[in-house]
Amino acid sequence: ERTARTFEQPTGGMGFFECIDDQAAADCLLNACRDWLAARGMEAMDGPINFGDRDQWWGLLTDNFGPPVYGQSYNPPYYRRLLETYGFAVYFNQYTYFRKLADPLTPEYQRKAAVLFNDSNYSFEHLRLKNLAKYTEDFRQVYNKAWVKHDGVKEMTPEQAAHIMRKLRPIIDEKVCWFGYYQGEPVGFFVSLPELNELFRYVDGRLNWLGKLRFAWYRWRGAVRTLTGIAFGIVPEHQRKGLEMAFVLAVANMVQDTSKVRYEDFVMNWIGDFNPKMMRVAEAINGRIWRTHATFRYLFDREKEFRRAPVIE
Repeated sequence: ERTARTFEQPTGGMGFFECIDDQAAADCLLNACRDWLAARGMEAMDGPINFGDRDQWWGLLTDNFGPPVYGQSYNPPYYRRLLETYGFAVYFNQYTYFRKLADPLTPEYQRKAAVLFNDSNYSFEHLRLKNLAKYTEDFRQVYNKAWVKHDGVKEMTPEQAAHIMRKLRPIIDEKVCWFGYYQGEPVGFFVSLPELNELFRYVDGRLNWLGKLRFAWYRWRGAVRTLTGIAFGIVPEHQRKGLEMAFVLAVANMVQDTSKVRYEDFVMNWIGDFNPKMMRVAEAINGRIWRTHATFRYLFDREKEFRRAPVIE
């Protein structure tokens, strides 16, 4: 309801799509979705999508069908054929970037980060759970300034921000969640988590009391070697100043020098191909496209011109 009418035409969604490799079965499901949405005034549907915002379970996996990353959609390769045969087209691609934490930044970017570290107007600190309410509000402020201009994104309320942080609290590693400030005001965040699938394999799918003990034990022992970036944002007036380099250096230095847990790999949260500026940022910190998801769109009026997601300048 918050985003359906922010597009060129009212657009709903279908998600958590599961189907055998049979076009007739897929068409039956998708027709039901179309008819339900049309009855409620929608003129298009996106999918497969999640309830709520785009941070988890969003899009269709279209390449690199290796081990799944926690919070990302996973599906057989034939799902793309089922959707495209029905009439869906790619609305935007979602690129997941990968880098080795130990890979150095170029000298140019190290100098950029050093300038910010030495500028008394800027300060950087990692999250501290005892002050979680403060960081929750800092996160919300930056998010609303950095992301609300995106197509289909609405302003985050204090209640929504608190709900997100409550869900993350049990798995947060303080040392890999960083915030940047300019003259004391929040201007950026870089939030990553231990890759949970590297822990879930030890609990055999059972999060009963024994499974939770195993989960905590293996996390404490440092079984996780991968960080997953879940959120990154910089307010517009402080973009292109090197904050992203400063965040990456801060995380890399922290986990290599002081952490008992030795993270090695970093998988970034997806970046839409409608956001070339953020793609350039990922590439600037030695990120490479590692996996692709896609959000598909189906227009109910089959004569209407299909347009890809507008590019953010």
